[in-house]
Amino acid sequence: MDFAPSPGAAQLLATLQTFMDEQVLPAESEYAAQRRALIAAGRDNELPSVVEDLKTSARRLGLWNLFLPAVSGLSVTDYAPLAELTGRSVELAPEALNCSAPDTGNMELLQMFGTPEQRSRWLEPLLEGTIRSAFAMTEPQVASSDARNIRTSIDRDGDDYVINGRKWWTTGALDPRCAVLIVMGRTDPDADPYRQQSMVLVPMDTPGVQVVRGLPVFGYLDQHGHAEVTLTDVRVPAGNLLAGEGDGFRLAQDRLGPGRVHHCMRALGVAERALEMMCRRALNREAFGLPLARQGVVQQQIAQSRMAIDQARLLVLQTAWLIDTVGAKAARAQVAAIKAVVPQVACDVVDRAIQVHGGAGVSDDLPLAQMYAGLRTLRIADGPDEVHYRSVARAELGRYLDAT
Repeated sequence: MDFAPSPGAAQLLATLQTFMDEQVLPAESEYAAQRRALIAAGRDNELPSVVEDLKTSARRLGLWNLFLPAVSGLSVTDYAPLAELTGRSVELAPEALNCSAPDTGNMELLQMFGTPEQRSRWLEPLLEGTIRSAFAMTEPQVASSDARNIRTSIDRDGDDYVINGRKWWTTGALDPRCAVLIVMGRTDPDADPYRQQSMVLVPMDTPGVQVVRGLPVFGYLDQHGHAEVTLTDVRVPAGNLLAGEGDGFRLAQDRLGPGRVHHCMRALGVAERALEMMCRRALNREAFGLPLARQGVVQQQIAQSRMAIDQARLLVLQTAWLIDTVGAKAARAQVAAIKAVVPQVACDVVDRAIQVHGGAGVSDDLPLAQMYAGLRTLRIADGPDEVHYRSVARAELGRYLDAT
């Protein structure tokens, strides 16, 4: 296995490091101030202008749409370290590079399965960063970890589809720039369980689409928002169907392969920043007559964090390399493994950093509490840990069943 970046990726990594150091990280305080002002003005989900400035800079530097191989020319392995670096400022950097979820996954779907008309209407402005999108799959009334449970109906009516259902945790739907939903629902409840689902493109301004509320994450309200959305007799042209009827489950799986590498590497970027904060705190804080850095228990927390991050990174890079060499389908056990391992590792590192910072760690004076909230949520988003453990166990047991 070769995890070394290509020459082009290595150059982009150097450029991104400079961009992060000189522009993104210094902009965090301005972003926070602009967010507070927008919230006070009742414009909670509007993007602070400093991010638009960063987007302009990133595009000028060639740091734009790096996640999409068809556009950037990067492999998944090439992109992984870039994604990790953006995780060090997870609210600003991914958006600045037009590489933030859920747009990345939605653009991948449109790139792979969209018709020329769908790509022209939705993919091109998404690639330009002039609109945003959302992915509506999870439902409050069923265990959405099993996508076969989804109850939203997508019924054919002449040249249209009529959609009825209730979604939540629809990330991005509150952003005023959000122009389109990719909705997953049932087109044929009598088909094979894995062929009942389909995906359809629904413009946000379609009659019957209602954003009911934004959902906080441990009390934090993200700028882009996580929405509860109802769809009542929503009518869209049949041409808005992605791929074919019954392809929804397969599309959902295709969407999650490289996307999970992106999520996991960003999470490791968060963990790296938390570890850095822990080390700096340990060197500059004294208790019982000694710097924390000379206390054995703190040294152990730092060592555990370093080793866990490095182990998790190697697992993600192996998965990226497998996706590049044998494809996401053949690497699905590894994709499941990283989704279970990395958020837990990152949560543990941030938790240790909070402990070393004491009361400051749980306050909003530092980013650690918000880091933990986001990472803890990642253990549920895109499938809870238990689903991924199940997938890995099935793959492992399958080797023995195949041999008997």
